[in-house]
Amino acid sequence: MQGIKLRADSNIDLLKNNPYPGRGIILGMSPDAKSLVQVYWIMGRSENSRNRIFVEENGFIKTEAWDASKVKDPSLIIYFAARHHDSRHIISNGDQTDTVYEAVKRSGTFEEALNTRTFEPDGPNYTPRISGLMDLEDKKCTYKLSILKSMHNNPDFCVRQFYCYEKGVPGYGHCIHTYAGDGEPLPSFDREPYLVPVFDDINETADFYWKTLNFENKISILAKYIDIETNQFKSIIINKNL
Repeated sequence: MQGIKLRADSNIDLLKNNPYPGRGIILGMSPDAKSLVQVYWIMGRSENSRNRIFVEENGFIKTEAWDASKVKDPSLIIYFAARHHDSRHIISNGDQTDTVYEAVKRSGTFEEALNTRTFEPDGPNYTPRISGLMDLEDKKCTYKLSILKSMHNNPDFCVRQFYCYEKGVPGYGHCIHTYAGDGEPLPSFDREPYLVPVFDDINETADFYWKTLNFENKISILAKYIDIETNQFKSIIINKNL
């Protein structure tokens, strides 16, 4: 496990030094192996992107405008980030959350749902859609991650990558985010999801990643812990604008 810790610590250094990873997801397992962990953050460079907060609605988490008078285009910035149906817990960086949610309600799969979607239509960046699923009833896979992205910012080619993690590693999660870093256009995430630490305490995890992200560009962060035995969950939110 020492090798895993060294790798995860090194990855945190890379994330800390990345001024603009964009939106990010971490899926993992608490060190005591009692909870599955979801983390989701949003970042922004423009006034429109930064004008957001996370809010809870009927047990789901969605983005909302902080100042409605400043909203220019809500289509790609206002969406449900986290939803659940029975034992299935979905998290994503866009309205594909709803696509996956509707699919699992009718016994469809994560992959089938996302095969109907593509990257965001925000050229020249063509922001990747990143998504995650935890299904406590699935004994063959602890969690899944996906990224739908253009090939080198070319909108004619969509690359769909899916990752299934059969077992969780207590104390660690896998991180994926939309961008490799800052740039014009923004370069899409270009590696496999990478190992990072998570903690037993939900507040410690949320605070750790909130402090890790670039101060100027971070906007909001969500942490959600799901009890593996009972499927009960709790969430906390940190909003820069509140």
